[in-house]
Amino acid sequence: MLDNLGDFKRDYYCGELTENNIGDEVRLLGWVESVRDHGGVIFISLRDREGVIQLVADPSKSPKEVYEKAKRVRTEYVIGARGRVQRRPAGTENPKLETGTIEVALDELRILNTCDVLPFQIEDDINVSEEVRLRYRYLDIRRKTMYQKLLLRHEVYQATREYLAGNGFLEVETPMLTKSTPEGARDFLVPARLERGKFYALPQSPQLFKQILMVGAIERYFQIVKCFRDEDLRADRQPEFTQIDFEMSFVDEEDVMSISEGLIHYIFKKALGIELKLPFRRMTYQEAMERYGTDKPDVRYGLELKDLTGLSKTVDFKVFRETAEKGGLVKGLNIKGGAQFSRKEIDDLTEYAKKFGAKGMAWIKVQEGGELQSPITKFFTQEQLSELTEKMEAKEGDLLVFIADKPETTHRVLGFLRKHVAEKLNIIPEGRWDFLWITDFPLVEWDEEEQRLVALHHPFTSPKEEDLDRLDEAIADKKVALGFKSRAYDLVLNGEEIGGGSIRIHRSDIQKKVFELLGIPDEEAEEKFGFLMNALKYGAPPHGGLAFGLDRILALMTDSDSIREVIAFPKTQKGICPLTNAPDFVKPEQLEELGIEVEIPEEETEK
Repeated sequence: MLDNLGDFKRDYYCGELTENNIGDEVRLLGWVESVRDHGGVIFISLRDREGVIQLVADPSKSPKEVYEKAKRVRTEYVIGARGRVQRRPAGTENPKLETGTIEVALDELRILNTCDVLPFQIEDDINVSEEVRLRYRYLDIRRKTMYQKLLLRHEVYQATREYLAGNGFLEVETPMLTKSTPEGARDFLVPARLERGKFYALPQSPQLFKQILMVGAIERYFQIVKCFRDEDLRADRQPEFTQIDFEMSFVDEEDVMSISEGLIHYIFKKALGIELKLPFRRMTYQEAMERYGTDKPDVRYGLELKDLTGLSKTVDFKVFRETAEKGGLVKGLNIKGGAQFSRKEIDDLTEYAKKFGAKGMAWIKVQEGGELQSPITKFFTQEQLSELTEKMEAKEGDLLVFIADKPETTHRVLGFLRKHVAEKLNIIPEGRWDFLWITDFPLVEWDEEEQRLVALHHPFTSPKEEDLDRLDEAIADKKVALGFKSRAYDLVLNGEEIGGGSIRIHRSDIQKKVFELLGIPDEEAEEKFGFLMNALKYGAPPHGGLAFGLDRILALMTDSDSIREVIAFPKTQKGICPLTNAPDFVKPEQLEELGIEVEIPEEETEK
């Protein structure tokens, strides 16, 4: 027989009780963390979201009915408890608990609900697969570490609203059901029952709507918004994710970056008590690629790339020389202390490099006394080897590794190799928050697969002002456009991009030319983006903004391996929700009502 809650109301959360409450009668509600019978005295650890308190049912002091109920209590039962706070007997204190010097002597006990056998223990250090944890997410969230992450998420939400509202931003919601305008990742589509054959799309971002809000003279908008992208998933990707999104009128890059820095500073101080140093460091896209091989470098450690292309044109090593002569890049990485690596470890590094497009990896060990050991040294003169080791800043005990390929491949491979080596050697400092702005991105890049120019960020990013008058020239000669810079900026934290934005195109004539540059025909541009193009004709102000990936920021703040750890109900890497078994089949009559026929693969029908 279970008890009803009735008029039983909580006076305190468990973790709020202190020695100042000794002698007070209190009513508590929560979950049973553990039950222990010591010589007939029942000890119950009661847990709620604020902490744990020990309850005591002593047959010589507690009412008989209370004692008998206490004997029936099991782990994770939901109970209500009333009693007096007392000091724990000397020698029984628990220094691991904030309430470890006190306990509650039970006078009343209500068993509000029972609990089946648990699939895993409600403890922080559990050895359980992620799929099981997600299937029973309601149990997983009871663990202190998960609760603390969701609490931090709540605090970041509140800090964001406080800061942006305090700086004149209005929180405005934009539609969840909108028009499909795929330009990158795939859209999630939603059939429109009242317009058979037509579909809404879930927004990949509020980009177009927030620009239209600027045309609407809102001037400063923000939103903590859900976004959706139907793309292949990784540890830092989810089909639905959350952005801190804002847009501002009559601004330049400095204004947007200043507000962004202020917001991050406020969030870290409010939620973590950390005072960040402002302003954040800046680096151009070109410098980042040349020094680190990536546009989101982790600058907490060295391992910078060294350019050997000029030297490579003069050597007899065919791979280096031909790459350099054909306009490729030859670059190296000095792995300090890497000469101790075995041949197998070097082969493993080579295989790792191949995963990112390398055809191979050359290497040289700097042995004792400066002797160079490598299969490739025979193709270099002594003078060339001296110049190479000088450029690589090589010392005894170093391992020099080299990649020779197209510029984008060389940078990509060495960028990933650099991070891999830093993790292998455990040289990444802990406890540091290194923020870095990356600026002056190229406006466009060449897509080999589609054989056309594509926007590096998105097609609404403004070119630099000095390139605006050259758009007609670039349309006629696409190579000209490859030299254009954009007014885009990304914020990187410890090697992870946490936000990006740009100054937008606010003139319809410029936007039309950029669409033309990207090979988007007028008809397609009108079909996809006509509502934006029309809006830009009606007094659109200069404007710009930024969107932060809230899930990624929280994962970094909590040192989580995946953003799934900071989302209440995430999907797996296959895009599945083990809790609800979504996505799932729907009834035939639902599809018929929508005018949709579904072709189901045979392997699915056999399940």
